Amino acid sequence: MKAEIDVDLLNPGQVFACLGLLEGADELCGGAEGGFDWDDSNFARFMLKSVGDENPVETVLGFLAAAKIEGLRPKDYGQLKSGPSSEAFPASKEDDKTLPVLLNSGNQKIVLEHWADGSSCESFKLFTGNRSAEKIMGNMIGAIRVLWERDKGDLVRRPFDLCEGMKGSFNFDPRGAWTAMDAGYSLNDSGYKVEASPVVEVLAAWGLQNARPDWQRGGSRVVTYGVWKGLLPLPLARPVLGGGDVGVPARTFKFELGSAGKNKIVQFATRSYD
Repeated sequence: MKAEIDVDLLNPGQVFACLGLLEGADELCGGAEGGFDWDDSNFARFMLKSVGDENPVETVLGFLAAAKIEGLRPKDYGQLKSGPSSEAFPASKEDDKTLPVLLNSGNQKIVLEHWADGSSCESFKLFTGNRSAEKIMGNMIGAIRVLWERDKGDLVRRPFDLCEGMKGSFNFDPRGAWTAMDAGYSLNDSGYKVEASPVVEVLAAWGLQNARPDWQRGGSRVVTYGVWKGLLPLPLARPVLGGGDVGVPARTFKFELGSAGKNKIVQFATRSYD
């Protein structure tokens, strides 16, 4: 079945989340392809196709709304003895704040762990401080569950448009990005919540499992990402996100990472014409 949703190409989190939808549909439905269709504006439609008669967007969101969250611990990790463990662990250093997260719903189990990537890839971990990936994911999944139960149909039609007040996130949705200077005071100290999309936050994390935007650290905060036109399978879609050329029409965008304390935050992008 084929589904389409609106996406703002200047919102990096939404683009990362589109790849997350493609990852989810391929895992949960099978045979998924996805891609963008745009006109002269920066608003586009993301097309998602998978095998079977189920709406792939609904299938992915339904999985997230029902998922239970657990931190995936390294085998024999002395500090944390409860919960599932794994002999293979992505990070080179054990850290209870950046443990991989296991999403468990029925017979489906998905591990998300890009923030703990110890390979040559940039982990693109933006959150820091006392927040753990497990706690952030739990908060995001709880917010998705609220939206699902409130109006599943609207969430499936407009998954990136429905926002919730949230305290703490992975910092992918620029609509929820803020600094004390922007607001004039600290929202954390005041106990306020910021409106952003939990769907974008979770699906962006899923989208970065096997792909990364182009970020040459070394003091630079400029990040580049790409989008492609037409349907592509995952092995071709993933490299385009990082600006790779796979022989299809594409656009690239750039944004600068902002700061909120020690956290890095995604900001809205501009189109690159290089």
